[in-house]
Amino acid sequence: MSLVKLYDTTLRDGTQAEDISFLVEDKIRIAHKLDETGIAYIEGGWPGSNPKDVAFFKDIKKEKLSQAKIAAFGSTRRAKITPDKDQNIRTLVQSEADAVTIFGKSWDFQVHEALRIPLEENLELIFDSLEYLKARMPEVFYDAEHFFDGYKANPEYAIKTLLAAQQAGADCIILCDTNGGTMPFEVASIVADVQKAITTPLGIHTHNDGECAVANSIVAVQSGIVQVQGTINGFGERCGNANLCSVIPALKVKMKMECVSDQQMRQLRDLSRYVYELANLAPDKHQAYVGNSAFAHKGGVHVSAIQRHPETYEHMRPELVGNTTRVLVSDLSGRANILAKATEFNINLDSKDPVTLEILEDIKAMENRGYQFEGAEASFELLMKRALGTHRKFFSVIGFRVIDEKRHEDEQPISEATIKVKVGGKIEHTAAEGSGPVNALDNALRKALEKFYPKLRDVKLHDYKVRVLPAGQGTASSIRVLIESGDKEGRWGTVGVSSNVIEASYQALIDAIEFKLHKDEEAAAPRQ
Repeated sequence: MSLVKLYDTTLRDGTQAEDISFLVEDKIRIAHKLDETGIAYIEGGWPGSNPKDVAFFKDIKKEKLSQAKIAAFGSTRRAKITPDKDQNIRTLVQSEADAVTIFGKSWDFQVHEALRIPLEENLELIFDSLEYLKARMPEVFYDAEHFFDGYKANPEYAIKTLLAAQQAGADCIILCDTNGGTMPFEVASIVADVQKAITTPLGIHTHNDGECAVANSIVAVQSGIVQVQGTINGFGERCGNANLCSVIPALKVKMKMECVSDQQMRQLRDLSRYVYELANLAPDKHQAYVGNSAFAHKGGVHVSAIQRHPETYEHMRPELVGNTTRVLVSDLSGRANILAKATEFNINLDSKDPVTLEILEDIKAMENRGYQFEGAEASFELLMKRALGTHRKFFSVIGFRVIDEKRHEDEQPISEATIKVKVGGKIEHTAAEGSGPVNALDNALRKALEKFYPKLRDVKLHDYKVRVLPAGQGTASSIRVLIESGDKEGRWGTVGVSSNVIEASYQALIDAIEFKLHKDEEAAAPRQ
């Protein structure tokens, strides 16, 4: 296998995305994860540009990484001064990073309009800066900014900028599609032209403005590029950078190129989730390779086929990137979906069993009323158990009342719930307040049941979503509530539907608690 080195810039270019910011502690934690996943170079930031990046390069020296090298980022020297007098160049050396990457101008338009200096002087900036750094740093990379646009406008000058970097001793010259509008066929053609003039190893840095960042990276590797720059989840300015979560499996699985080990690639989904979590963003469920929906099947024909041969509707095995095949249940489902979910839940169900058809008809009727089980698999499991007669009723709710009172126009409303439940032969009557009526009901329900089932104290409500179902009935419309709950062992989703948001929430809360009690009882049962 040929070797491609991965260069991650999530901690620098990734943080230039809207809504993304990492604390120094976050950047250190992400650096460790990137190291564990086999990333060769981790660009930590621009030392000297802000206190956070200064702190990162100071703190990362105390950390032990297994194989990754830390890179510092900066620019060529300013005009009219020598590199030793340039504060940006000096801070790069002072960072004591394993490698340094600087960018310079390749496009004559940028030299004229941004730098406002003669073209020849820009070549001197590139050469002087790289020569100075090469004498003081272990590895030096040159990012040829706007290279593809520059080459299309003035190929002779664009190549001259690369020759200046090569003559200064750059270890790798990275061709950048900075504006992100280059097409894959252009990348292949331009890289081939560059290789006629440049012998220094080449890299690629692409942005996703034309939705081609990953494709352009792949084409570049196919053309002989040996370093690929990108970010986890494609985070980056505007439309983002090349997504390494897609680049890595494309290189390893599709192109048979070595970049991380098989075991490291199986951590890819976890790495993606980890970075989303620290960025405080919800994961993109439709993300290729690592998203929840990447290997999820809904149509009955598809589900029936993948159960015989997964490759009928999956382009690769999801386990290779740490993902799994999922079967969704909806009004598009057939018997195969129901049987697949029953297997997943260890429920014995036969395809010829009339109960299978009964469950299928129930699902279609409920989805017609607004239920959705794709994010509420716990509610679906309870539905199957009720149909099979294996559902155990741990408690019954005799009744509840929720009061939402606003005593003065300048005061916040006060929410209070009272509930009466029956467990065995005992009746418990409790009341609780909360931050809103649903929270008050949740608190009252738990307060009443925790006395009988103490393990309910482990249950946390992680997410609560309310969706008004489209029926054109204004405030009388039906509401769908999706709740995600969890304990120390896992998370589960439940659903409720009603024209009353309290009733819909109540249904989802009851399912969440019942699922927890069923789960604990099954875990405690002796294995057969």
